[in-house]
Amino acid sequence: MAQRVQAGIVSFPAQELVIFGQSAHEAVAAEVAQRGLQRIFVTSTRSLTRIEDGPLQRIIEALGSRYVGQFTAIGSHSPDHDIVAAAIDARRAGAELIVAIGGGSVIDATKAVLMCLWEGIDTVDAFRTAHPMFEGPSSGKPGRERMFAVPTTLSAAEFTPAAAINNPDTGQKMIYRHRNAAPQVVVLDPGATLNTPLRLLLTTGVRAIDHAIEAFCSVSANPMSDAYALSAARLLSAILPAIKVDPENLMHRQLAQFGMWQGLLSCSMGAGCGASHAIGYALGGSYGVPHGETSCVSLAPTLRWNAEVNGERQKLLAESMGYRDQPAWEVIRDLVCRLDAPITLGDVGIVASEIPRLAKRAFAYAPMRDNPRPIRSPDDVAEILAYMMDASPC
Repeated sequence: MAQRVQAGIVSFPAQELVIFGQSAHEAVAAEVAQRGLQRIFVTSTRSLTRIEDGPLQRIIEALGSRYVGQFTAIGSHSPDHDIVAAAIDARRAGAELIVAIGGGSVIDATKAVLMCLWEGIDTVDAFRTAHPMFEGPSSGKPGRERMFAVPTTLSAAEFTPAAAINNPDTGQKMIYRHRNAAPQVVVLDPGATLNTPLRLLLTTGVRAIDHAIEAFCSVSANPMSDAYALSAARLLSAILPAIKVDPENLMHRQLAQFGMWQGLLSCSMGAGCGASHAIGYALGGSYGVPHGETSCVSLAPTLRWNAEVNGERQKLLAESMGYRDQPAWEVIRDLVCRLDAPITLGDVGIVASEIPRLAKRAFAYAPMRDNPRPIRSPDDVAEILAYMMDASPC
């Protein structure tokens, strides 16, 4: 009898370096100088402009005469109009390189800015029309411009070539993807996270666990994705509560950065995401719920709903996080409670009457097709959302 072997494809982004344990401003300036780049543009958020001597200010100062401008008004969930505005400013500045400083919204937005520069896009309508060009892994033509990323949260957007971009007019997130859109250089400086609000840091850490757990539970999981996923779940479930207790501990923050890196790698090793991510896209795009908080409310209920088809696999997850006799969904729920993060739809401002609309929105996102327990209609999504609405208090 012929033996059946597992088949799959792993596509690697055009990422060259990950630098960790160094000050971001020193690492960025050194890499820019070594590559002979002269015109460096910076993207970030308004919140980072208000911090004296923060990572944004230090990097701009370290760049010196190579710094040619900035766009620091990128909004939450990467609105497409901010992307086009940033691209126009970067083009006018003659940018060779863009340094993205911030969380997942800034980093995803900057990937899309690159695509605008490559294609000469300067209107929102043109950007929206260009979406099919960039939705495949090798679509579109890359230009000379690239980006570096200095993350200030644990979203892990810097390790993927895909950008989730929001259309504010429709509340729909679109995925733009190109292997050259991945940051050429990533600088993991735990000190760059010190000004990040603690709730934001911890909830994006739950997002990182979400990457790992959905990859481990994926029907396309494999030994490579499993190794990263279990390590990420083990590390992050231990270190996030430690950060909450001792927020200034840079070693804990660095371990969290390693954990979120592993979590994203688990998704990149041929495994996919599922219903928790699809629900998160709908919560973020249509209701403005922050990235990390979407996972806080969606991950445990999704695990609970999926348990009838992958209960044994979920036991391995629970064991990796130190709980042999507790269901994985309860382990995650208890972790979220320990972090004082939201656990129900009500906690993020969603009322029960919104469940049918939210279910329909979430059902439209591609990760729903890859959920381990098949989701055949918005009614199935609504069952998960019911768990999210009725969770018992911490």
